[in-house]
Amino acid sequence: MIKRLGFLTFLVVFAASVFAQSGTLRGFVYNAENGTPIVSALVTFKEIKQGAYTDDRGFYTIANIPSGTYNAVVSLVGFSADSAKLEFKNSGIISQNFYLKDITNELGVVRVSAEKVRKTKEVSIGKTTIKPIQLTRIPSVGGEPDLVQYLQVLPGVVFSGDQGGQLYIRGGSPVMNRVMLDGLTVYNPFHSIGLFSVFDTDILKSVDVYSAGFSAEYGGRISAIVDVKTRDGNKTNLAGKINASPFSSKFLLEGPLKKYEQDKGNSSFIVSYKNSYLKNSAPTIYPFVNDGMLPYTFSDLYGKLTFNSAKGSNISVFGFDYKDNVDFESSASYAWTSRGLGTKFLLVPGGSETIVDGGITFSNYEITQTELDNKPRRSAINGFNVNLNFSRFINELDKIKYGIEMNGFRTDFEIFNSLNRRISQEENTSEISGYVNYLKNIQKRVLIEAGMRVQYYASLQETSPEPRLRLKYNINSMVRFKASAGLYSQNLMSAVSDRDVVNLFYGFLSGPRDLPSDFQGERVTSKLQKARHAVAGFEFDINAISEVNVEGYIKEFTQVTNVNRDKIFDDNAANQSRPYYLRESYVVEEGEAYGFDITYKLENKQWYVWTVYSYNIVNRNDGIREYQPHFDRRHNVNIVNSYDFGTDLKWNANIRWNFGSGFPFTLTQGFYEQLDFNGGASSEFVSENGELGIYYDDINRGRLPYYHRLDASLKRRFELKKENRKAEAIFSITNVYNRENIFYFDRVNYKRENQLPFLPSLSFSYSF
Repeated sequence: MIKRLGFLTFLVVFAASVFAQSGTLRGFVYNAENGTPIVSALVTFKEIKQGAYTDDRGFYTIANIPSGTYNAVVSLVGFSADSAKLEFKNSGIISQNFYLKDITNELGVVRVSAEKVRKTKEVSIGKTTIKPIQLTRIPSVGGEPDLVQYLQVLPGVVFSGDQGGQLYIRGGSPVMNRVMLDGLTVYNPFHSIGLFSVFDTDILKSVDVYSAGFSAEYGGRISAIVDVKTRDGNKTNLAGKINASPFSSKFLLEGPLKKYEQDKGNSSFIVSYKNSYLKNSAPTIYPFVNDGMLPYTFSDLYGKLTFNSAKGSNISVFGFDYKDNVDFESSASYAWTSRGLGTKFLLVPGGSETIVDGGITFSNYEITQTELDNKPRRSAINGFNVNLNFSRFINELDKIKYGIEMNGFRTDFEIFNSLNRRISQEENTSEISGYVNYLKNIQKRVLIEAGMRVQYYASLQETSPEPRLRLKYNINSMVRFKASAGLYSQNLMSAVSDRDVVNLFYGFLSGPRDLPSDFQGERVTSKLQKARHAVAGFEFDINAISEVNVEGYIKEFTQVTNVNRDKIFDDNAANQSRPYYLRESYVVEEGEAYGFDITYKLENKQWYVWTVYSYNIVNRNDGIREYQPHFDRRHNVNIVNSYDFGTDLKWNANIRWNFGSGFPFTLTQGFYEQLDFNGGASSEFVSENGELGIYYDDINRGRLPYYHRLDASLKRRFELKKENRKAEAIFSITNVYNRENIFYFDRVNYKRENQLPFLPSLSFSYSF
């Protein structure tokens, strides 16, 4: 343990000492009116050919500046320029903030221009960045924009269903995706109805989705990363928003604790609360949906305090309380609670060229499910995360980033499988990791990002070295080639099997130690889940407002751990002669996912078009059979079209059409009477009826029908007489032509369960 900590410390110290620079300009670029950071602004010198772009924090660094006096100029389309005359001396560091004034209402032009800049200076393979404005470009159930609706239209993403559905990203199951909120892992980001996330759209700053081949900065998952960042509260005025729809209501309040002034410190707050009442409103508004039986309730509370210094350093404290409950009185009840508390900070040391950021977070997630059999189904995971990151800009594009991370969590888990065998676990787990990531620019044409992450899993006493390599080649100003490859590992596993079609109970386990000793004739030497990624593709800029992105990928899941759904016997001395797959609590699997995605995007002042075609194949092998998991959707098409029109563009129309090939499912071959002989010879098997047993075909050999659905919305914005006051009305229709898309088939009752029917809604909001 000490040796590994020493090695990680060495990595950090070594990386910090490799690059020593002199003559450095650094600082932040802010919106002069409200103090928000400006992304992708260009800071240059008139006299020398040196410059840098601001990152998502508005931060920039220009190193290796010769001694002399120069004029620094900051520019970005849609903003007025700012400048400063600065004198540089050897080994000197100058901190200089700039403030730009918004001179146009064409925010789309600004956004597109910034996006073009970003694509040439970072290796963005397998990455999609979502801005809050984009969330309003897609119809959503209930009218209120929600992140979960936009995630469904991303390349490589498959959504399993409307009711309790989960996101599967390029062949990985949900537990293989790490969802983070300001650095804190959110174990269940979606409510049970599957239509809403826990994140309030109005508090979001950006969402980065890494679908494959992500850098060494991220770890602990083997498929994908969803990095959600929240914005700070309003720094100048008290503001808020009230929203109501047939599904839920929302209240948001934000404002300054200390008002923003240029070159002075400030502080702000933001708090948001959502509460659903669908259980009560459905019988009246939607009696045609499940006979008005939609027993879903949830609430989401989020709050954040932010303190900013005059030089750009800041610290924020945030917390959340998310709750979800489903109560089918005649069959089952289900509930979960997710709570978290954390702090994030950014330090800009006066005498160092390295900036430091990090955080400390605590979280707790508990879930229970009660069914007619009264068998307990419960899971809890709670723990902490501490991380520290160091960043240094070497020149316009070259950058080194390194850091350390420590995770600790406790899992408490208990379920009974379909054969009434108990599977339980209580485990304390700690993980320590360190990483180094270096971005090198070669002649402003080739970007090479090389990284190494080392993960140490203390509970398993296992170390995982994980090299990562990403590159981009700017063939010309309009065409770019990109590729990435890397190794990934994780300890956490889910109670949900890749075979399960419908399962609201989403519990977690630490990777178990008692795995089978061998798999397909080879000894199992690792307790971790592991994967290898390879991604390659092209970016094409058709013109200033449209682009095409093509990516092909393969994920090799070299080891996956699942709960054993076939366990019949207890794993004791008396049953050691029986096959392992009938007595082990956990099984080892392997698999692969491969395919390609084609994305077309167009964005200007009035139009937003987003079209994605995804081809995907997912295979699993449990050592006995090969099968396709239930989320193996071969073809998936999403078309989004948004148009602003009318006087001052106060009207907005959105449509989304989704088409997907059928999911795999297991066919039924027949039925039998399942008798209970627990009473031994005294069992009344002659006079009493047994339970219904089902003879299944080979797993997932069948395919459900194709899926397709059209959603639409119409929005009207009203400018009120009072300054900064506005109202908005949204009329939306889910499943416009009432397509009967199957969700699953109830074998016992021989009944087909469909996804959402034709579902209109009307929502109102008031902002001040």
